[in-house]
Amino acid sequence: MKKLAGDGAQGAPVTIKKYANRRLYNTESSSYITLEHLAAMTRDGRDFKVVDAKTEEDITHNILTQIIMEAEGKDGGQQMLPVNFLRQLISLYGDSMQAVVPGYLEASMESFRRNQEQFRSAVEGAFANSPFAEIAKRNMAMFDAATKAFKPGGVAPKPAAAEPSKDAEIAALRAELAALHEKVEKLGR
Repeated sequence: MKKLAGDGAQGAPVTIKKYANRRLYNTESSSYITLEHLAAMTRDGRDFKVVDAKTEEDITHNILTQIIMEAEGKDGGQQMLPVNFLRQLISLYGDSMQAVVPGYLEASMESFRRNQEQFRSAVEGAFANSPFAEIAKRNMAMFDAATKAFKPGGVAPKPAAAEPSKDAEIAALRAELAALHEKVEKLGR
């Protein structure tokens, strides 16, 4: 499972400076970058800190919020945050529960990531050492591709080339089908 920014994924965080002209400067690569670069760094688990170039104020939260807003507002893009969720979130500002919401949301997202990983492992383990193992692997690859395609800026990978063992796989499936058919016949007697 990859770590997210803030988890100390790859050593010290990269410092990004934001200038008055709204340009972002990566001090590690000595180059100007875009919000999309920061989004990619986040997806890759790379930790960074964005500071105002003039005041040295930490504005990472503002920039991450801006990345989310741009991703949510893309034309034709899949919106991840439902309107009802956004309304509930807004209603919590100024509420006595406001202080506990950030910790709750972080714990919920971490739980979601763990559950996603456990689901993958369970599906892969359920079909291990059976004729359906290869099919399950391909289905998981398609699931991963679909998940990546729906991430902001994500691109679905090209499908893998067909494997040469198709005949063996078909034969194994036919044998499994014949065995199941035989069991059904025995139950019908």
